[in-house]
Amino acid sequence: MANIVNNQILEDIRNLLIHSREKLQQSVNTIMVQTYWQIGQMIVEDEQKGERRAEYGKKQLEQIANALTQEFGKGFDARNLRNMRQFYLTFPIWNAVSTKLSWTHYRVLIRIENQQAREWYIQETIANNWSVRALERQISVLYYERLLSSQDKTHVIKEASEKTSQLPTDMKNYLRDPYILDFLNLPTTSVLENTIEQGLIDNLQHFLLELGRGFAFVARQQRLSVEGEDFYIDLVFYNFKVKCFLLIDLKLGKLTHQDVGQMDTYVRIYDKFHKSEDDNPTIGLILCSESSQAVAKYSVLSDSKQLFSSKYLAYLPSEEELRIELLRERDLLELAE
Repeated sequence: MANIVNNQILEDIRNLLIHSREKLQQSVNTIMVQTYWQIGQMIVEDEQKGERRAEYGKKQLEQIANALTQEFGKGFDARNLRNMRQFYLTFPIWNAVSTKLSWTHYRVLIRIENQQAREWYIQETIANNWSVRALERQISVLYYERLLSSQDKTHVIKEASEKTSQLPTDMKNYLRDPYILDFLNLPTTSVLENTIEQGLIDNLQHFLLELGRGFAFVARQQRLSVEGEDFYIDLVFYNFKVKCFLLIDLKLGKLTHQDVGQMDTYVRIYDKFHKSEDDNPTIGLILCSESSQAVAKYSVLSDSKQLFSSKYLAYLPSEEELRIELLRERDLLELAE
């Protein structure tokens, strides 16, 4: 007798098992996060009973760690107990803790001193389902600071004092300067534009992470045919949050007026022949290795709501180097204005 399998019941059982695993994992994660928060609370409250808190707390942590490690393993060493203590101090109200994030996520988040930045990273991690590795990278490249230092420089100081979640849904607030392309491992010399382009395609997931929230890849070297002439756009993306296309042109060297004029042409053609009626105006981004304040000031970039330029960095600078770069760009723009 042939062994006949009912495909529907097999699929139903499979879906049930997958759903159950997800619920079990979420349940375990919730219990773990809450338990570590409660341990942190106990440690802090116990420390507060001591007359000399710093010395008392350090001694107590070591004693607790030794006892717990013997019974429960290395997950309760002194370092992890300090993380639990800091977890509670950072989130003293349990209702402020999201159980959608893992304990490993929170070990990264509690190192962020800026409360507004920390809250923003929490929201973005949940919304984009960032892994711990993705979260660490976004923090290391000052994702939050570069968002505030977006093309709309006049709002940087104002937005820094407001909740980032209230940023207007505008593409200029999604674009950053600079972009960090360290994942390409580009050579220090003899790099070509098509090498960078190919690298971005080969590492599309990393580049989408660097671009930010809501972007989807559309095309590479998309051809625009108009009145017998062909134009080719390096990279095309679509942002579902802003509902518009993003055209990217890669340029080696310093930004020129010719680069701006070329992108202006691309954007006008795209708006006329490719943009749908329910799409917002197309955005053009010139990604170059060196910016030009003169071109930015004395070209259509200065007053266009659709054309932007950003610098890309081939390696990950130190946090201090990146902060200096952001401050320099801001000061130059304020002087130009």
